[in-house]
Amino acid sequence: MLWVLCVAVSAIACTFIVRYGRYAGRRYALNMPQRFHAGHVPRLGGLGMLAGCSFGWLWGTWAERWFAIPAGLGLTGRVALGWFLTCALAAGAGLAEDLTHRLHAKWRLGLTVVAGGLAVLLLDLNISRLGIPLVDAWWAATPWPGLLLAVFAIAGLPHAFNLIDGYNGLAGTVAVICCAAIAYVSLLHGDRQLAALVVVTAGATIGFLLWNYPHGLIFAGDGGAYLWGVVIAMACIALVDRHPDVSPFFPVLLLIYPVWETLFSIWRKLARGQSPGMADALHFHQLIYRRIVRSVIEDDEARRMLMRNNRTSPYLWGFALLTVLPAVLFWNRTPALLAFTLLFIASYVWAYVSIVRFKVPRWLQG
Repeated sequence: MLWVLCVAVSAIACTFIVRYGRYAGRRYALNMPQRFHAGHVPRLGGLGMLAGCSFGWLWGTWAERWFAIPAGLGLTGRVALGWFLTCALAAGAGLAEDLTHRLHAKWRLGLTVVAGGLAVLLLDLNISRLGIPLVDAWWAATPWPGLLLAVFAIAGLPHAFNLIDGYNGLAGTVAVICCAAIAYVSLLHGDRQLAALVVVTAGATIGFLLWNYPHGLIFAGDGGAYLWGVVIAMACIALVDRHPDVSPFFPVLLLIYPVWETLFSIWRKLARGQSPGMADALHFHQLIYRRIVRSVIEDDEARRMLMRNNRTSPYLWGFALLTVLPAVLFWNRTPALLAFTLLFIASYVWAYVSIVRFKVPRWLQG
């Protein structure tokens, strides 16, 4: 029942933000390329989810310690400090941008790097193997690459989730699906602590989604995306590190959609002579909105935009499930995971080029 409490706390927090936080939405410029909604909507959903997660993690720890209610969390000492500091720092960086819209991307990246360093230092996180026999012997003998890769993963995934957070329910549902997959594999190994950590995150996200989809009354903002990214990154690293039979390519395939979207976006902008940090409207989900989702006949412009916005997300939910399902089925089989990863990359590039060249099959347009 812990996740139900997290849903309730997050939903209540988002209720107050929707009611009293609209002033914050006025700071978001009308000419932003990522803007696909009408009116001023607060981008503070991350604050509501952080409240839900904090309540869930604290209650899960205190309930077991003080009331003998088994929750499976057991966060104590340095582990609790590391988990809360990392999440608070990453989400705080995003929330600062959501409130002011003046925190430069370099500062946000720097703060998530610091958060990654704290996680590695306080939680002893390390990517100790790659699942490739020819490389693993050298990798295990040299600890620094694994530590640096762990910091890079924790610092980078929040920005990957922020990149796909463009339409109502898109990134939030992907985060819930990923948390469910991690919880499933964790429970297969009897790791109730790790499962409880991500279930709490999923519950807080569902509470946010009650207001976000389909009505779009609140957005996750950078704070929400950073919270999703850092929690899921730490959970994936811990899962692979704790259980040797879990392939390191399980989280790779599980998260390949936001990760590849980010890498492809960086390459695309560099190829055009642009800065990777420059915002544009050429991401995969934005092309689907513009060229696949059909126009809605509606007199009110705001409602027409909202309905098209809501129709975009299910395309990407299905696309994400194409990676999550094989990741869950083949969580311990590196060759299969690698094959599905390469298949997704090829499918993504083919789909992106097809949309750009207006060669999308008619049955996909709706």
